Amino acid sequence: MKRQSRNNWLAAAGAGVLMAAATLFVNRRGSYDLNGRVVLITGGSRGLGLVLARQAVVEGARVAICARDADELERARQDLRACGASEDDVLTLAHDITNETEVRAMVAEVEGRFGPIDVLINNAGIILGGPLENMEVRDYEECMNLHFWAPLHAMYAVLPSMRRRGAGRIVNISSLGGKVALPHLMPYSASKFALVGLSEGFRAELKQYDISVTTVCPGLMRTGSPGHAMVKGQQQKEYAWFSVADSLPGITMSADQAARQIWNACRRGDSEVILSLPAKLLAAFHGLLPGTTTDILSWLNRALPATGESPVANVRRTGYESESAISRSPLTILTRKAAEENNE
Repeated sequence: MKRQSRNNWLAAAGAGVLMAAATLFVNRRGSYDLNGRVVLITGGSRGLGLVLARQAVVEGARVAICARDADELERARQDLRACGASEDDVLTLAHDITNETEVRAMVAEVEGRFGPIDVLINNAGIILGGPLENMEVRDYEECMNLHFWAPLHAMYAVLPSMRRRGAGRIVNISSLGGKVALPHLMPYSASKFALVGLSEGFRAELKQYDISVTTVCPGLMRTGSPGHAMVKGQQQKEYAWFSVADSLPGITMSADQAARQIWNACRRGDSEVILSLPAKLLAAFHGLLPGTTTDILSWLNRALPATGESPVANVRRTGYESESAISRSPLTILTRKAAEENNE
């Protein structure tokens, strides 16, 4: 009898431990169920946006993805169908999201097909790298249009319905560059800082309507996107250091892992999530010692390629147009593999 009682006690204790672990896992993951939800993802045809869309359709969401390139969108649609999404549960939209009229038309199209939008993910972006001296005002304007005005237009377009229903989730994909100003990324970093401020302000004012706004600040991610980045100055050297940094294990995060953490943050309704340990450490150090951080980054800047002096230094070139022996070397193999996997 004593042995039986002991076994019963152990079984009960084991069951309790398993239930506690399950509860902790569910809470960590968040209780917001994506099944049947309507999700709109800008920049959803490739890279992180596509990975987010894949994970959403696997959980039963009805997903609309937006991008400018119709061919990319078609490949992404086929990709999502291969993940198990039905023809009726995927919508692809070719729109210029920097145009407010097109954004409102896009949202109306999604609502007409699927119904009210439950989750908006502002993911579309552009990476523009190069020395400060080779940047022009139009570079800042374009980054602001895509990283600030486009999310603002999209949020204003979905908010009336979310307010009426008293529910909604908005996820704004900013960057570590929106927390710490990084050398050779000035237009990108300044516009991502603007998005962080916008996102945090919207969260404070929309909480009263039970609308949750989450700001995401990733560090380096292996999405496969460097080839689409724009570089100025000494283009080959700029692309070489960027593509290598984007591939290094330990300081980079896989797109799948990043997407899982983003969805978990969305489910929990978190205010902010900073992705990757190096990014968290740098953001925390900057928060405590901003002046020291800037001084350290000024030394890092000296190790980056010098200002381009040639007539074409102020011309934008894509990463794919700026390949070199270094960017094609084994040092970038992880990024090139990610590019193949994520429609880049």
